[in-house]
Amino acid sequence: MYLSWIEPGPDSTHALRFAVLEGARWSAPRTVASGRDWFVNWADFPSLAVLPGGRLAAHWLQRSGPGRYAYDVRIARSADGGATWTGGVVPHRDGVPAEHGFVSLWPAAGDSVGAVWLDGRKYAAAEEGHDGHGGETMLLHTALAADGGVGAERALDARICDCCQTAVAMTSAGPLVVYRDRSPEEIRDVYVVRQVDGRWTEPAPVHADGWKIPACPVNGPQAAARGERVAVAWFTGARDTARVRVAFSADAGATWSAPVRVDDGDPAGRVDVELLEGGDALVSWIERTGADAAEVRVRRVAPGGGRSAPVTVAASSGERASGFPRMALAGDTVVFAWTAPGDPSAVRTARLPARRARC
Repeated sequence: MYLSWIEPGPDSTHALRFAVLEGARWSAPRTVASGRDWFVNWADFPSLAVLPGGRLAAHWLQRSGPGRYAYDVRIARSADGGATWTGGVVPHRDGVPAEHGFVSLWPAAGDSVGAVWLDGRKYAAAEEGHDGHGGETMLLHTALAADGGVGAERALDARICDCCQTAVAMTSAGPLVVYRDRSPEEIRDVYVVRQVDGRWTEPAPVHADGWKIPACPVNGPQAAARGERVAVAWFTGARDTARVRVAFSADAGATWSAPVRVDDGDPAGRVDVELLEGGDALVSWIERTGADAAEVRVRRVAPGGGRSAPVTVAASSGERASGFPRMALAGDTVVFAWTAPGDPSAVRTARLPARRARC
């Protein structure tokens, strides 16, 4: 299991670092890359993807111009478990000083790496700029070959929410990408696109929440898969009610069950999800507990709607400084990671036997 984070350094530098869980201990941190011109943001954070054969891929964001929202994606690769890394490759070829971020990576055909990202090149031509409605953010895809070559760009959705995280789950039929859509009427529900037999499907909703909001909620969905079974968790504020939901698919994302509510009444969202071997999902989220207080919680949810009692992982905050908690399965154990705000802030982890959360 790998854990990555951004760490500030001297002279306004930042570094993407990672550690490996070895038994009960995390290894000494290693550095993927560092620089002074990085775009560092509470919601649009770097990632590290584990590939077959001890290979790794990682991405970060680097400024491309003087504008506040001018930055590029950089993707680097390692063939030796992270001991050495290639220089960062830019997956987009537009050359426009605009937003490019919210990346998801996965192992693709051969030794290539699949990548999707939110692309704001259309905003550069819009008079209203980032905070107006003249531009549209696209969901783009490409593949990066082992030799560093970058494949053709493909637009998977021409109009999506501007700054919600994307996620990918590997089903037996191929990768499934989940994201928040944006209709012309400002409905921002969660959608999926799937790659089946080498072709991408048309965008389709997981569920029609009907959340109309004229701004990005900065609260993206997450997905997990085992074979044809998939679980997608997300936050919605439809009908003026904040909720965390999870829906299930038994056919690699072609159709979806009715969603199950996960939260305890006052969620801030920032979800994650893992799919257990028996078909149940573990969903984590941030639940507000007071004016400035919150908790990282997790709950087991069955496809039929059964729910376990919530388990509190850690005290937290509903503010931006608490970030987006993450979890991953290691055998029968769930490993959680979250940001503990403070000066200095810290990354903390905890472990929970999956059997402790029973529906």
